[in-house]
Amino acid sequence: MPCNSSWRGSSQPVGRDGPREATAAAGRLDGERRAFASSAVPRLASGVTTNPPRVSASELLASLRWRYATKRFDPVKKIPDETWKALEEALILSPSSYGLQPWKFLVVRDLGVREKLQAHAWGQTQVTECSHFVVFAVRRDLGAEHVDHYLDRIVEVRKVSRETLTGFRKLLVTSLEQAAAKGRLNEWQTHQVYIALGQFMASAALLGVDTCPMEGLAPERFDEVLALAGTGYRTVVACAAGYRGADDKYSRYEKVRFAAKDVIVHV
Repeated sequence: MPCNSSWRGSSQPVGRDGPREATAAAGRLDGERRAFASSAVPRLASGVTTNPPRVSASELLASLRWRYATKRFDPVKKIPDETWKALEEALILSPSSYGLQPWKFLVVRDLGVREKLQAHAWGQTQVTECSHFVVFAVRRDLGAEHVDHYLDRIVEVRKVSRETLTGFRKLLVTSLEQAAAKGRLNEWQTHQVYIALGQFMASAALLGVDTCPMEGLAPERFDEVLALAGTGYRTVVACAAGYRGADDKYSRYEKVRFAAKDVIVHV
């Protein structure tokens, strides 16, 4: 179970009758977590290795220092299909709180659609010049229906019975209901989308693909162009991907970051 919940306390139930009820409820859910961990999660499947391929520390840092928010893309140079397939898989493999994956990734290749989106993104040229344009959308008002869809996928992939997931389902639904009651549900899920964005950009850098994250857009207008109304999904952010243009002066600028002492704290 992923541990990157962005909503603090989302997995801890709040008892209606005070601390004693809350403590009892928390104990029950802790027991459900243990049951899920012991019975629902199988051993590593064949072909899954505990020793993943590695890039060297110097290769990782070189890729991250090479990347920047690309302002001008080469409109002719396209990302090869094999490379793009890997980047789509990187999106699919992105971590999320409880593994709920509250997102859709809309890959916009059609130039006519991109031109409409560009009009709602301050005319930024990256939208139409890049090879691939991805719109990150979040599933709002997440509830039991989405949880059940996720659990069905666990059953399919891990070959476990649905009954072993009963406690886990209760944990998930309770957490979502509590977040909704406090008005934090959609904010919590939106945070997850940025985790996927970060994974996508880092993966692209490792493959020598340029990116530019874009929040300078009108989400409601993007939703209209992409026909998201009525789907339960809403635009959060976008990312252009491709290869930097020779005329992008920003590619030659030194990267400016605060010194480690200013941002890293060892406790």
